[in-house]
Amino acid sequence: MSPRDPSAAVPDQGADAQAAAPSRKKRRAAIATQPVERIQRSLFGEILDWMLAPLLLLWPMSIAITYLIAQSIANQPFDRALEDSVTVLAQQVSEVNGKVVARLPVSARDLLRADDIDNIYYKVSGPTGEYVEGDVDMPQPPPDDDRSNIGTVQFRNDILHGSDVRIAYVQVDLRRSAAQRAASHEPRLATVQVGETLEKRAQLANEIIKGVILPQFIILPVALALVWFALSRGLSPLSELQQRIRARRPDDLSPIDSGQVPEEISPLVRSLNDMLARLSQTIAIQKRFIADAAHQMKTPLAGMRMQSELALRQDDQVDVRRSLEQLAKSSETATRLVNQLLSLARAENQQSQAGGMAPVELNELARTVVQDWVPMSFTQRIDLGFEQPGHPIMITGNAVMLRELLSNLLDNALHYTPHDGSGSVTVRARTDEGGGLAILEVEDTGPGIPPSERGHVFERFYRILGTPSTGSGLGLAIVREIAQQHDALVEISNNPRSGDPKYPGSLFRVSFRLMPRTPFFDDIG
Repeated sequence: MSPRDPSAAVPDQGADAQAAAPSRKKRRAAIATQPVERIQRSLFGEILDWMLAPLLLLWPMSIAITYLIAQSIANQPFDRALEDSVTVLAQQVSEVNGKVVARLPVSARDLLRADDIDNIYYKVSGPTGEYVEGDVDMPQPPPDDDRSNIGTVQFRNDILHGSDVRIAYVQVDLRRSAAQRAASHEPRLATVQVGETLEKRAQLANEIIKGVILPQFIILPVALALVWFALSRGLSPLSELQQRIRARRPDDLSPIDSGQVPEEISPLVRSLNDMLARLSQTIAIQKRFIADAAHQMKTPLAGMRMQSELALRQDDQVDVRRSLEQLAKSSETATRLVNQLLSLARAENQQSQAGGMAPVELNELARTVVQDWVPMSFTQRIDLGFEQPGHPIMITGNAVMLRELLSNLLDNALHYTPHDGSGSVTVRARTDEGGGLAILEVEDTGPGIPPSERGHVFERFYRILGTPSTGSGLGLAIVREIAQQHDALVEISNNPRSGDPKYPGSLFRVSFRLMPRTPFFDDIG
């Protein structure tokens, strides 16, 4: 017995991991390719955010500004009281025998300090800053060399005994008499200061803030509620418009009344009406195509069915062949009809979309179309010719639709021109004498179109009575649709080059607007 292979007994975990790796990659790729669900934005919520965000941002700013204004208002009456006190105290300071004294009665000192809330301090200093009377710990004011401030009460904020104080101070000139002032140029100044703590000011500022801020706590929710109500009321026309649109029948494509919506929503309603008009036009084209196809296909299909049933009942090979030939002709007629119906539908759809326009060189386009119809003209023994000028003719259009237009004109001309070798069809591209129009002409030597019928031949399925026509009556309708799409004019007249009264021929002229000439095209010409 051979020893067992350990690798055969133990599963290959590395192989399993390698096999699982592609599946994980596929899952990750599938997750990555899944469309990301976009969160739908709420117009109501977005407007509400833009309105409430500034309001909530301005509210704390309003509180801060109110606090600063309240402090300024609270300082004014207390500053005036300090100014009165320091002025009265300064009037009691004088110099006696070269010594500064403050003649302040005891009752006045007690009255100066009489305050149940704040601490009031005062100090009188001599010319050299020496202490005269009052609170010795009271700091001196900063030096001031401006003599215009002598006798003017000034204010400053300072700290005394660990508390913030508001101090009013004034410098008093001890030279009372004019003789003293004349004898000495330098003034002898005593400094008088009166200060108090800020408790009453803070209380008054807080009362002012409470009187202003507390109503805001009531006004703010009311303002938010009013904003909410105003937004709901302002956006209610959108809800009404939504309900009106939802209440419509599925086949109702009539315009939405824009007179019942606000001015801001009117552009949206007009755009919807434009879209409804285009959709209605597209549906109308589709319905007309279906109706035309159903109506026109009945005859060839019925003929094909009859011919096939007749061929099945016949035993003679000649009769069977004749039935099959008729069946082939009917199928050819049906194919031609379907192709023309599709061409007409494509032309109408292109007109509704108004797209696909580009510069087109008319000479080259007409030449290629004529070349495609040369084999048919040989089969029908018709002389097919093409004439063009010696310069390019540039227009703006859809090349596919223009080829369809010219092909239908050629098909119509070859169909009605005699097939006895005497007929001719000529395609001509030229510009008018004024140089503003590009003209495409197709002339034949057929029986022509009477003037009374020229306004009807462009109608769908219209055929002139008395003509041995087997056509569908759609070719010239296609020409009209494509010409309208290109803002071109189609005219019908007799062929001026036909000399046969029996066959006056027809001349179809399609006039396009020329593109402005450029130096590039001038060089080509």
